[in-house]
This record gives sequence, structure tokens and C-alpha cells, in this order.
Amino acid sequence: YHNLNLFLRNPEKNWDPNHVKGLVATLITVKDLSKAKALETAAGGKLYNIVVDTEVTGKKLLEKGELKRRYTIIPLNKISARCLGPDMVKLAQTLAGPDNLHLALSLVGYEPELQKAMEYVFGTTLICNNMDNAKKVTFDKRIMTRSVTVDGDVFDPQGTLHGGKCWFYSYNNAAPILSKLQEIKDIKVQLRTKESELETVEKELASLKGVAEKYQQLKQQWEMKSEEEELLQTKLHQSAYHKQEEELLALKKTIAECEETLKRSEESQKKAEDKYKVLEHKMKNAAAESEKELKNAQKKLDSAKKKTDSSSKTMKEKQQEVEALVLELEELKQEQASYKQQIAAADEAIKSYHKQVDAMAVEVSKTKESVEKSQKELAKHKEVIMLQDKAIKARSAEIAKYKEQSNELQLKVKGLEHNISKHQQEAADAAAKVTKMLEEYEWIATEKQLFGQPNTAYDFKTNNPKEAGQKLKMMQEKKEKLGRNVNMRAMTMLAKTEERYNDLMKKKRIVENDKTKILAAIKELDHKKTEALNIAWKKVNEDFGSIFSTLLPGARAMLVPFKSQSILDGLEFRVALGKTWKEDLTELSGGQRSLVALSLILSMLLFKPAPIYILDEVDAALDLSHTQNIGQMLHAHFRHSQFIVVSLKDGMFNNANVLYKTKFVDGVSTVTRYQQFQRKNAAPPLSASPPLPKRRKLQE
Repeated sequence: YHNLNLFLRNPEKNWDPNHVKGLVATLITVKDLSKAKALETAAGGKLYNIVVDTEVTGKKLLEKGELKRRYTIIPLNKISARCLGPDMVKLAQTLAGPDNLHLALSLVGYEPELQKAMEYVFGTTLICNNMDNAKKVTFDKRIMTRSVTVDGDVFDPQGTLHGGKCWFYSYNNAAPILSKLQEIKDIKVQLRTKESELETVEKELASLKGVAEKYQQLKQQWEMKSEEEELLQTKLHQSAYHKQEEELLALKKTIAECEETLKRSEESQKKAEDKYKVLEHKMKNAAAESEKELKNAQKKLDSAKKKTDSSSKTMKEKQQEVEALVLELEELKQEQASYKQQIAAADEAIKSYHKQVDAMAVEVSKTKESVEKSQKELAKHKEVIMLQDKAIKARSAEIAKYKEQSNELQLKVKGLEHNISKHQQEAADAAAKVTKMLEEYEWIATEKQLFGQPNTAYDFKTNNPKEAGQKLKMMQEKKEKLGRNVNMRAMTMLAKTEERYNDLMKKKRIVENDKTKILAAIKELDHKKTEALNIAWKKVNEDFGSIFSTLLPGARAMLVPFKSQSILDGLEFRVALGKTWKEDLTELSGGQRSLVALSLILSMLLFKPAPIYILDEVDAALDLSHTQNIGQMLHAHFRHSQFIVVSLKDGMFNNANVLYKTKFVDGVSTVTRYQQFQRKNAAPPLSASPPLPKRRKLQE
């Protein structure tokens, strides 16, 4: 489809490309692909016209655009398009059916500013579903509009039909150009949508990258806060509060041990008091025996008292220590409460950090899921785009391949057409030569029966075909060698020039045929003219001689060809008075010359007679006898015509049917009518008429 490639150069600097809208084929969208072939046929060569905004833009493109081939330019401000009206379309649809016929303009989509150009291309063609409806609509006297079928058959109201399979489509099994263009446009639209989706995905990825960066920052902060928490824990374990708390626990253990020892000492004291009471009781009973025991007991008691004193001292010390420890414990408790508050605040902060970290983890998981989904979608889109790119590349490769094949096939077809025309020309030349040789050489007709017969001088089979094949191979090799150096485009140029030459030769033959027809018509007309002139000359010459001899008895006159014996070169008068022929009219008197002129005029009038004639004093230069001869001549030669003759001489009155006399009566001009028999019976003669008669009218 090399015609769809519009290669042009900007005609000037700062050129606005919006001035050039593009090719018609690229500016339309086919609404129904089943009618693409019909639309392509309806548009024809207009499909590759360039649409521009003004005629100035078109002029600049033609002058400075460096167009690679010839284009037709459609300026939107100057194009005048004719489009079929809705009434005409409805009338056609009533004949063929509303679903079987559409206006070509309604089957394409385009921008509103291109309305005139599209009306110019598609506005006057109807698209029909079959040939019957197309024929019915096209040749209807109310419509008479060009129509195209879905298969590309064209019906023209002038009577021509175009149809059949296109060799390009049938050879390559290719779809129409408009359907291919529509598929490419659809693929481009899909590609644009996928690109827009890719852009949105990339934008989402960019936004997700921000969320991921925020997640990374929050994760780093969470890790930092967790490390700070661990550091606080380690510091808390290493602080004095922790040591004091451990000492407090140790003091609590010692206090518990002291209280246990105190309880033991109190129990032992109770036991000793009980024993003392028992001993006192024994002393009362047995003082003597008990003195020893008393002493022993006193010793024991003293030792016990000492022990108690020492234990009370130790107890007091311990109590003092306990009080000091309690104070320290209270201080430690206060510190512990402050530390607990710090720990609670740290725990709350850690909890808030944990919550933030959990929320961030949820967001991160969601973002991860969305990122994974978007990545999967992106991968799918990329796969689809890759497949579409592959399909587009395959389609473009197919288009390029089809272009190469079409170019090669066009070259082959042109070469074959050239060979066919050449062979036809050679055959015509050979036939002409054969006819010429048959005319020049008579022996060919006699010995023609021996042509091709074996064992004769005209045995054409004696030529060896292998030698001819070898010569053919050598010539083909030579042709291939020459083809490497010779421009192969010369064949296309030669084909174009030969087409032009053939067209010119056809026109020349047509002109020559027309010339021969015109010359034949001129010759026929000349022949008819000479025949008519000869007939007229003979009749006029006969009447001329008869009238002249009547007007001038004893004289003869005729019309003879001038010198070259051809009436086309002119005629001359020959007058004979008696037996002598006059060489020139100057030898005649004035009255004789007027008779010659009157005879010629009357003979020409007699050739194509009229119903009525008016003669005004034709006898003014004649004497009375000649005047009387004029009346006799009118009676003899013009029996079927009427004459109104104005005369002042009596010689004309004798041959009249009715006389009108004019004269003055008492100073007034009067007209009197007389019949011929009245005039004959009248008493006064013509010479006795009034001295000043007016003009008289005579009617034959």
C-alpha cells in the first residue's frame, strides 16, 4: 500500500502541520467492514487525494512540498460538493429496502470540519447489497444515480457497468485497503488504551513507590525504636534502682530471717518462764533442794537474760536497721514508682510504636499485595503489549511484504502488458507485411500450399530447437547481465510512454478516420452540389434563352461556363442578334442589356417560382413593342403565379386581367378599377387618357 504513504517536506519555516489534514483514506473510519470494498470502489482514486485547509496550502505543497508522485489536492474552503438529499435516499430505499441500500457518506466516520471533502468523495454514490437492487436504483428515471454493490460492481446511469474480481485481491487473498486500515486504526486505539493503562499503572507504581519508601522509613524507625527499647531495658537493669531493688529483696529476706529468729527467741523465753514458774513452785516446796536448782536456774536465767539483752540489743539494732531499710524502701518505692511511670510511658510509647508498626505492616502488606497485583497486571499488560507489538510488527511485515509483492506483480503485469502489446504490434506488423508481400509478390499465393511441407524448400522443421534454446539461454544471461546495469524502472517508464504513444496513435487513427469521413462527406456534397448546379444551370439556361427570345424575337441568349468549361468557376452571357454572337455585353444597347438582365432574373425566379411577384417599371427603358413582349412572356411562362406590375406604358395593359388607374379629379387623387373586357369596350383609346396619368397597376 505505497499509495498510503504521504511523503512531503515542510514548504516553509515554522510550518503548521495542521494545515494538511492527510489522505482521504486515513481520515475516515469504516462503520461496517463488510462494505469496505464497496466504499473503496465508490471512492476510487479520490481515496488517495490530499485534504488541506485552503488552496494556498495546496499551492505551497505543489510548489515546495517535494511530493514523490502526483496527487490531487482538496482545499476545504474552495471545494464545492454535491450530495444526494435525504428525499432521494428515501426514495431509493423504498425501491431496494431500507436495510439493502445506504448512502456511501453515511457508512464512514469523519471529523465535522471534513464534511465538504467527504461529500465530494462519497456524497453521490449509493451502496447496495446486490446487483439487482443496484440496477433497479441506478436506472430508475427518478433517481439516475451511480451505485456500487458490496462486491465492488459499479452501475452508472450512463449505461456502463464495471465489475469482476480484482487480480490483486484474488491473487494475494487480501482484504480491501479500507478494512486493513480500519484494523490498523483499531490496533492503534487498543495500543493507545494499553499505553494509557500502562501510564496509570506506572503512576500507581510511582505512588506505591512513595508508600514503599514510607514503609521502609517507618520500618527503620520501628527498628530504631525497638533498639532504643532494648537499650532502655539494658539501662534499666544496669541502673541503681535495679541494684537497690535487689538489695531491698535481700533485706526483706534478712528481715524475714530475723523475725523468724525473734519468734524462736520469744518461744524459748516463754519456755524459760514456764520452767521458772515450775522451779519457783518447786522452791516453795523444797527450798533446800531448789536452791541448787535455783542457782542453776539463776545462772541459766542470767545467761538467758544476757542472751535476751543481747538479743534485744541485736533486735533494737535490727529494728533500727529495719527502720532505715524501711525508709530506704520507701525511697526506693518512690524511685520505683517514678521508674514504673517511666516504664509505663516507655511501654505506652512501645505499644504506640507497635500499633504504628502493625498498622504499617498492614499497610505494607496491602501495598505489597497491590504492588504484586499491579506487577502481575503490569506483566500481563506487558505480555499483551508484547503480543500486540509482535502482531503489529507481523502486520507491518505482511504489509511490507504485500507492498513488495504488489510492486513486483505490477512490474510483472506491466512487463507482460508491454510484451502483449509488443506481440500484438508485431503480429499486426507481420500481418501488414504479409498482406503487402502478397500484393507485391504473386508467387506467394501460388506456393503457399508448400509452406511447412517436408522435403521442400519451405520445410520450417529443419531448424534445430536445441540451438534455438541455447541461443535463448544466452540471450537471457545477457539480459540478466544487462539488467544489473540497466535501470529496471525503465520498464515502467517505457510502459507509460508506450501507453501514451498508443493513446496518441488511437487518437491519430480516430482523427484520420474522421478526416476520411469528412473528406468523403465533402466529396459527396461537392458531387451533389455539382449535380444541383448542373440541373439548375440547364433549367435556368433553357428558360433564359426562351424568355430572352420571347422578349426580343430573332435573338438568342445562353449561359456558358467560363473558359475552363466548368460551371463551378463561373458562367458568362452569350447573346446572338440574328446569326452573329456578341463577344461582350458592351456591344448591346441599354434596352437590350435590360432585357438580358430581366430574362436572367425571371429565369432564376422560374426555377423556384413564388406565388406572387411585384415589378416596378421594369419597362422604363424599353419601347412599346418590347413592353408588349414582356406581357406576352409573363402569360406564356408564369401561368401559375400572380404579378403586380407598375407601368406607364400601354403595351403592358393589353395583357392585364385587371387595371387600376390613378388620376386627379378636382384636385384629388382617385383610383379606378377596370376589368379587361370593360377596357376593351371603352370608347376612348389609351392614348386619349388624361394627360397626367398616375401609375397604373396590372395584376395577371
